[in-house]
Amino acid sequence: MNLHDWIDELCDVLDVETEVDEGLVLDLARSAAHDVTKVAAPITTYLLGYAAGVHGADPAGIEVLAAKAQTLATGWDRPRGAPDPDDIEDEVPDDSTVDHSTDRFEDE
Repeated sequence: MNLHDWIDELCDVLDVETEVDEGLVLDLARSAAHDVTKVAAPITTYLLGYAAGVHGADPAGIEVLAAKAQTLATGWDRPRGAPDPDDIEDEVPDDSTVDHSTDRFEDE
């Protein structure tokens, strides 16, 4: 089975009527995987499809959305595996010997 047959069958199963520019989607996935991180590829293409649906994009609109995502991916300046700058690297103290059974929390 080739990719085009897979796309046709998948559209039938998902009950969607659409044409897919698989070259555009694969190029975007390749950029996301190469320039961001490997696992960004499926998430990026999913979000492209989601954005296309939300915006009711026609094929030209999908190309515009894909171009925006492609520009973001190819300009991505964080090296693979770099920690998120918003992550806190503070050491968490071990309080496993402390009894917290009487602690009160704001939502109580």
